[in-house]
Amino acid sequence: MKVLLLCWRDSRHPEGGGSEVYLEHVAEYLVGRGHEVTFRTARYPGSAAREQRNGVTYLRGGGSFTVYPRAWWYMLRARLPWGVGKSADRPDIVVDTQNGVPFFARALVGRDVPTVLLTHHCHREQWPVAGPVLSRVGWFIESRLSPWLHRRSPYVTVSEPSAEELVELGVDRARIRVIRNGVDVPPDLGDQDLGDLDGSNLSRAQDEPTHLVTLSRLVPHKQLEHALDALAAVLPAHPDTVLDVIGDGWWSEKLRRHADDLGVSGHVVFHGHVSEEVKHRILARAALHILPSRKEGWGLAVIEAGLHGVPTLGYSTSAGLRDSVVADGPRATGVLVDSEGGLINTLGHLLDDPALLSELGENARLRAGTFSWERTGARWEELLGELVS
Repeated sequence: MKVLLLCWRDSRHPEGGGSEVYLEHVAEYLVGRGHEVTFRTARYPGSAAREQRNGVTYLRGGGSFTVYPRAWWYMLRARLPWGVGKSADRPDIVVDTQNGVPFFARALVGRDVPTVLLTHHCHREQWPVAGPVLSRVGWFIESRLSPWLHRRSPYVTVSEPSAEELVELGVDRARIRVIRNGVDVPPDLGDQDLGDLDGSNLSRAQDEPTHLVTLSRLVPHKQLEHALDALAAVLPAHPDTVLDVIGDGWWSEKLRRHADDLGVSGHVVFHGHVSEEVKHRILARAALHILPSRKEGWGLAVIEAGLHGVPTLGYSTSAGLRDSVVADGPRATGVLVDSEGGLINTLGHLLDDPALLSELGENARLRAGTFSWERTGARWEELLGELVS
């Protein structure tokens, strides 16, 4: 089976995130099962136009906007009676990733090639950052045009709240398949000292600081300012607290300035992009993971933190976290709140109650162990096989 995956970024893109990691794991699983997979995406500084990685063929062209027409030409060329690589480029099935805007593969590849629309969540809350005109156009495409164009296409999303959002846009629930994220097994961390990871300017008198962590792209809708505000609020009672920020993005400088304005920059470490080993080492030493995002499709970082027995504090309004975080009952893996004030108050309460943090963390560890990319990939292979056959 020849599978074409369309996504505006891959995980090595400077602004790549969890949704790109998800699709790449699916791609690698399918290749491992003997399928031929092409991942069409955008270029970025230092990237190759063509790359073979873990059996997956990555074809890159265009930037944030021009990636779409470049992909359109790629799909149209495969249908022409002449041209380069017609037989090689023609897929058996296409997965069109809608990160706000789809690639419209349904209209381009022909009726004999089934198309699956993958969307991690709706972007209603994120569109305003694109400006008054582009945001209206984008939301019209996502909420009106795309549901109409894909009115007979199957959908895949990653959580029940995201599925509910699609239904609100008019998508038939029977056409939506929920296939959740897996999680990478962390490397063996051994007993090495973690003290040299942060490059922190904290006083050496603080021998055992309490580490909070956030694992996220640094973009506005992640609302990491709320994590910095919460840190500033709890420092008087917990002066040994440190916030580790893993990830990078175009909002980074604004966050650094916000930390300076709050007077907490000495208690915040911006690690940027790090290796998998370093990421897991930082997660492993944390007491709590804070994810104050306005919207998440699922929240892969929640499960990655959970592997190390680290619970998550976030917002119930962020949709996907209501699925990835168990917030109620004896098996709770974290706490979800409804406001920034609730985030600040809850952070203080959790730091005052190490026993509760430990209980939530153990629950998070047990739940994280139930997820795997093997299971995610198998469900995708089953779906794609059904559609092709």
